[in-house]
Amino acid sequence: MEGLSVGSVLLTGCDRGLGLGLLKGLLEQPNPPRHIFAACLDPQGKVGRAPGCGHQLVLKPSCPLADVTDPNSIKAAVGKVQEEVGSAGLNLLINNTSTTRPSTLATETAENMSLVYTTNTIGPLQTSQAFLPLLRKAAEAGGQREMSCSRAAIINISSILGSIEVAEAWEERQDICYRCSKAALNMLTKCLALEYGSSGILCVSVDPGHVTPPLEAGMGPVTLEESVRGVLQLLAQLSATSNGTFWDWRGQRLPW
Repeated sequence: MEGLSVGSVLLTGCDRGLGLGLLKGLLEQPNPPRHIFAACLDPQGKVGRAPGCGHQLVLKPSCPLADVTDPNSIKAAVGKVQEEVGSAGLNLLINNTSTTRPSTLATETAENMSLVYTTNTIGPLQTSQAFLPLLRKAAEAGGQREMSCSRAAIINISSILGSIEVAEAWEERQDICYRCSKAALNMLTKCLALEYGSSGILCVSVDPGHVTPPLEAGMGPVTLEESVRGVLQLLAQLSATSNGTFWDWRGQRLPW
């Protein structure tokens, strides 16, 4: 299957886990992006040692977007990305940064709710707002007319736990603050699609699966490698009919 072909990508939350996996997956595409902006909290961490970083990453791990909840950090990142991409704009913004605090209805607190909501919902909102001018530039450049991740897109990494209709795994993990923040993120995706779609910017929520490093081959809900491969294949296939929708890593559409 032909891989994802995109000129520039900004990926948040690259320090570990899914973010680091997506970064490596982008570098390993048949036609890797010319610009990959890896936003992370620890510039000297694993991102700097990711295979291929030396020659594909324009900013390596030095993208100044260390904190998606800090407007100054986001503003600095916009300026740096603008310097690199110029009139071509930013093709793909992947809002991956996420946090959680294990909780139940009995133990949930206002402090936890506020912290998780700020990172998981307000962070993607602020980042999407700030990068809108560069996304619009990308949508208008290159003569592309069809919506796609190669043209201009915002991908919000969500979770099936944010699906109100499914309400999956309630007995296993209530995680109230996380569920509520991801349900809100899904609504944000819908709002972004309604507002930005007319500019040619595709907006989609994606559930990467319950990524758990397996104890041995074949174990675990979904391995990191399976999730990354599936998510990148999905991104390569998204189109105008996908705008404002919710998908999982297997390419299956999910209910809100």
